[in-house]
Amino acid sequence: MEKQTNIAPINEDLNVAVYDVEEIKQKIFTIRGKQVILDSDVAKMYHYETKYINLTVRRNKDRFPERFCFQLTKDEVKNSRGKNIKYLPYVFTEQGVAMLASVLKTDIAEEVSIRIMDAFVAMKKYISSSIIEQRYINKLVLEHEERLKAVEDTFESFKEKNNHLFFKGQIYDAYSLLIDIFNKSKNEIIIIDNYIDKNILDILSKINKKIKIITNKYNNNDYNKYKKQYNNIKLIINNTFHDRFIIVDKEILYHCGASFKDLGKQCFEISKIDDLEILNSILKKLM
Repeated sequence: MEKQTNIAPINEDLNVAVYDVEEIKQKIFTIRGKQVILDSDVAKMYHYETKYINLTVRRNKDRFPERFCFQLTKDEVKNSRGKNIKYLPYVFTEQGVAMLASVLKTDIAEEVSIRIMDAFVAMKKYISSSIIEQRYINKLVLEHEERLKAVEDTFESFKEKNNHLFFKGQIYDAYSLLIDIFNKSKNEIIIIDNYIDKNILDILSKINKKIKIITNKYNNNDYNKYKKQYNNIKLIINNTFHDRFIIVDKEILYHCGASFKDLGKQCFEISKIDDLEILNSILKKLM
C-alpha cells in the first residue's frame, strides 16, 4: 500500500521569497562531520510548514536513513543555534534534500532542491579549498619554524660557552682559549696568578693592550728579563689571592682552575663568571 504523502502547503499570503544559492549557503552548517540544513529552513524554501516536512519524513522513514536526515540533540541545538527552542529540529544532508524533493513531487520542491544541492556543492568546494589553503599555510608555518630552529641552532653553535673543561694533554687547546680571551680586550687585561713564567709572557708580548699581572712574588727572573724589552705589563704584588682570574676591560671575569704556567698538564676548567657582584668585589680588592 502506498504511503500518504499529502501535506498542507504554507499560506500563499506569506509570499515566501525564493532563495538564491548564496543565501542557502549561509544556512548550511557542519555537525557530526556532515554538512546539513535545518528542517525549518528547508520548509521555508519549499513553501511548507516545518511540521509537515517532518511529517513527510516520518511517513517515509525507510527513505530517510540517518545519513539523509537525523534529529539534533539538546547540546547540538545549543551549540549550533545558541538559543532554546520548543522542539529538537531535524536536519537534512544533501542526499536527504534530494530524497525530500522526490517525495514531495512539486515543481517548487524540484526547483528549490536543485538550488539547495548547488549550495551544498559550493560549500564542499569552499571547505575543500579552505582545507587545502590551511594545509598550505600549515606547511609554510612548519617550514618557517624549521628554518627558525635551524637559525637558532646556528646562533647557539656560535654562542660562547661559559665553561671549558680540559683534560691532561690538551695544552694547545687550553692556550688557544687563553689567547681568545685576551683578544676580547679593547683596553686592559688583568691577570691574577701567583705563578708567572716565560710561557705566559711569550703570549702577552704579542698582545698590544695594557696588562696588569697580580702576583705574590716580586722576585721573578722571567719578568725582569721581559720588562727590559717590553713595557705593556705592570706587575703588582698582592698576597690576598689564591685562585687564578682574568678580567677583561673590567667587565668580563674568568676563573681558571690551574696556574697559567700549568695549562693542560692536568685536568682543569676555565669558567666565565657572569655575577657582576663577584667581579666588582675582586676589582675593589685591587684598588
